[in-house]
Amino acid sequence: MRRSGAVGVFDSGVGGLTVLKALRSLLPAESFLYLGDTARVPYGSKSKETVTRYSLAAARFLADKGIKLLVVACNTASALALEDLKGALDVPVIGVIGPGIRAAASATRSGKIGVIATEATIESRAYDQALRRALPRARVLGVSCPLFVPLAEEGWWSHPVTRAVAREYLKPFRRGGWDTLILGCTHYPLLKPVLREAAGPAVRLIDSAEEAAKEAREMMAESRIAAPGGRGSLRFFASDGPARFSRLARRFLGASAADVEICSLD
Repeated sequence: MRRSGAVGVFDSGVGGLTVLKALRSLLPAESFLYLGDTARVPYGSKSKETVTRYSLAAARFLADKGIKLLVVACNTASALALEDLKGALDVPVIGVIGPGIRAAASATRSGKIGVIATEATIESRAYDQALRRALPRARVLGVSCPLFVPLAEEGWWSHPVTRAVAREYLKPFRRGGWDTLILGCTHYPLLKPVLREAAGPAVRLIDSAEEAAKEAREMMAESRIAAPGGRGSLRFFASDGPARFSRLARRFLGASAADVEICSLD
């Protein structure tokens, strides 16, 4: 595997930028190709077959660009399509569920762990099963939060509507001794201040974006494919609405998020 290749990152929209931001913080020498499948967002309300088809198309698009590692910055795709992606690509593939699971199992004191995610991720029970393997005594409560993705995509990260929705969704975690909450969608860290307020001070938030970035750094070091030094580049692709994607990316990443190239995944 070439050390000079870029790291590919894909999500159904802008939520995976939380993973990209964490990756760039830990791996400043790496170059990144980010793909937002904005024409088909959200993945979270779609079937396993559809999510797998969309994910394979996104992954192959990035693989054709010569990436050396793929980070699946989408919990729904990680839950439903990760094994298919690993089988289809000849580069290492990292999802965002495993890293978040390990961090939550280490953080919890009571063993009562909440998960908020898209409908498809919750229904897959991927977090439930993985948490109970990592921590057999765990009690897990999953809550689907379908409105968070469009609110994050709209840029309403601290809007009064978002605060009201968060209070309603996270109501179960404010009582009953829940002490750890996994943000099971990479859009959700965009709403982290609102989620922290809604969950209450007793609940620790686990950001799967940060944990996935740590795992990517470890894998690249072990595989000896890390860039030797310098400052890496950024390149952005979107399957629809590049101007809107660019506006949101600039807001979250700063001036480094400039031009977004339109691409077709059909």
